[in-house]
Amino acid sequence: MEPLYRSVVGAARTVFFLQGTRFTILGRANVPRVGGAVMAINHTSYLDFTYAGLPARRHGRYVRFMAKQSIFGHPVAGPLMRGMKHIPVDRQSGGDAFRQALGALKDGEIVGVFPEATMSRSFELKPFKPGAVKMAQAAGVPLLPTTIWGGHRVWTKELPKKRGFARIPIHITVGEPLHVERREDVAAATERLRAAMQAQLDAQQAAYPRLSGDDLRWVPARLGGTAPTPEEAHERDAADMRRTRDEFTG
Repeated sequence: MEPLYRSVVGAARTVFFLQGTRFTILGRANVPRVGGAVMAINHTSYLDFTYAGLPARRHGRYVRFMAKQSIFGHPVAGPLMRGMKHIPVDRQSGGDAFRQALGALKDGEIVGVFPEATMSRSFELKPFKPGAVKMAQAAGVPLLPTTIWGGHRVWTKELPKKRGFARIPIHITVGEPLHVERREDVAAATERLRAAMQAQLDAQQAAYPRLSGDDLRWVPARLGGTAPTPEEAHERDAADMRRTRDEFTG
């Protein structure tokens, strides 16, 4: 039993209820009832970790998410993150995080990873980092391709948050587990993971209620929406990195 994590999940579910969030969750049976697994998740919303953990709760399991180290320094969020056994990631030197994640996997935990590393402003899948595949390969555990669609309409970069009763549909899919052989090429396995997640995301987008007018800002440009193209999103990401670097060096 984990009273802190259980309480946080309960609080999140209360918020979902008050917001009228309508969840469609597919693939709960693909979450193992016991044993380690790497849950690889697409990233379009600040709340993705709260959504991605829901399919695991059917089996009474909690996901240990890998998150940027700065969150753990926050006076409120930090103690919560540590209490829920999430894993801090130093983006300049990820060795410690990798070792902690590997230990958790070998202890039978589910570790949540965002292979894109940063949030996607285009709402398309960005190129994947190889860390999720490397962890699954080293620990000998399955990869769980997990996609979320609709969460970005609640809270994402550069667009207004929806705090009130908005009745936003959110689709969550956990795909069939992928197994990475010990000698399998990591780059090839990473592309295999990305392809599986893209197929899931395509299906979710096709099944999602049709948006129009101002709501087209939540739709990728590829699908006729007004969200930034991947190229435009990349430029904005690069500008953020330059600004952060200038603030650090200034």
